[in-house]
Amino acid sequence: MDPATGSAVENGEPRKRRPGGAASEGLAGRIAEASRRQELHDPDDGLGPVDRAVNRVAEIIGISALGSIVLTIFANAVGRYAFNRSIIWAEELVLLLVPWLAMAGVFLSVRRGTMIRIEYFFEKLPPGLRRPLGPLGHLFSACVLTFMAGISIEFVMLFGMDRALYLEVPRMYSSSALVVGGFASALAFVAVLVRERRGTRRGTDDGG
Repeated sequence: MDPATGSAVENGEPRKRRPGGAASEGLAGRIAEASRRQELHDPDDGLGPVDRAVNRVAEIIGISALGSIVLTIFANAVGRYAFNRSIIWAEELVLLLVPWLAMAGVFLSVRRGTMIRIEYFFEKLPPGLRRPLGPLGHLFSACVLTFMAGISIEFVMLFGMDRALYLEVPRMYSSSALVVGGFASALAFVAVLVRERRGTRRGTDDGG
């Protein structure tokens, strides 16, 4: 530190301050703080007890499936490389649990409005077209998921009693996730559609 100027000294020469350094550091700190608040924020804040209970059930299903998958893969890896012994049914269990994990994630993303969407072309449309096309997107998604659930019912009826080779459990315990998750996610899209329509109507009434 140069006592005369109060500036930092590096290798005998005054160290130049980077332009905008303090501002950029402050911005980075605000971004980090916002990210931390977003991660710690309760995604179900403001929901009623019934909605929160429904989401908690889906969370328990997803966390249980993910935890079982991680533990199975970890135990199989340790057994294979540390003891030269592998869990023969590990891959089967993972494949049986993946549909439940996927459908729990889809259901919660619809319920919480975090479903990945491509809005590039939608934003290019005139505002007069966006208003009716938004609800149609929810309705189309609900129809696709309902169709998938219907096809899954046929699959379960045809192959649901086939047993896994090593675990010897019916495969319907896995494929039924597509039925339950498909119908549940379709209903979630319909609920979102109804909620948005009510909010739009209430806003119109208040504005009028």
